[in-house]
Amino acid sequence: MGDSFRADVCGYVKKKYGSEPEHLWMRFPDYAVFRHADNQKWFGIVMDVTGEKFGLDIEARVDVLNIKVQDPLLADFLMQQPGFYKGYHMGRNWISVFLDGTVCFGQICDLIDTSFQATASAKTKQATRPPKQWIVPANPRYFDIVHAFDHADELDWKQGKGIKVGDTVFLYVGAPVSAVLYRCQVIQTDIPFQLVKEHLRISALMRLKLLERFPPDALTFGVLKERYGIYAVRGPRTMPDLIK
Repeated sequence: MGDSFRADVCGYVKKKYGSEPEHLWMRFPDYAVFRHADNQKWFGIVMDVTGEKFGLDIEARVDVLNIKVQDPLLADFLMQQPGFYKGYHMGRNWISVFLDGTVCFGQICDLIDTSFQATASAKTKQATRPPKQWIVPANPRYFDIVHAFDHADELDWKQGKGIKVGDTVFLYVGAPVSAVLYRCQVIQTDIPFQLVKEHLRISALMRLKLLERFPPDALTFGVLKERYGIYAVRGPRTMPDLIK
């Protein structure tokens, strides 16, 4: 058995998620729980357990980390590898990871991140998810989008549900253009704004920074349909990570 990664795990969780280990049981002073601040759910538990609890022929205690893995295929795959076992004293979808060096620290960190996402509230999942690509419609009837970036490289636009800072937005201009003209990055969200006009309702704006212009014949509606399987652009929708 090698040196334990217990202290490294605690340091990683504190630095990335701001969660301090909680020692909840007087009987087990070395058991430590990591939990979300908002929904109080656990996303990790460090324990020191005898090897025989995992069917090993050793009496010495070993530090293990219990984490949640919702994907059953991933869980099955991991438990076929050295250092992974069915979650000790935990329910379904939890696995135990030995912290003795059998599993590298980088992989342990990745699994902590997986468990954090699996147990997070919807609000936290949205805030911590990786950046996404979106295609957002722009109706030239309401705004001269064709010339929107002629004199500035930033634009305030109607905020789409689920879009956050750091996401990429492809602005699709409707007929008669019928093509994506701009690739932008979201640099600010939740800018207060109220507008009700005909069929247009706006309650908040997002600020877009121009990254790239496309000629009108490059990403046409026909190209979006044939290459990316996009058959309609009626509202903000996620975009395949194929357009760079």
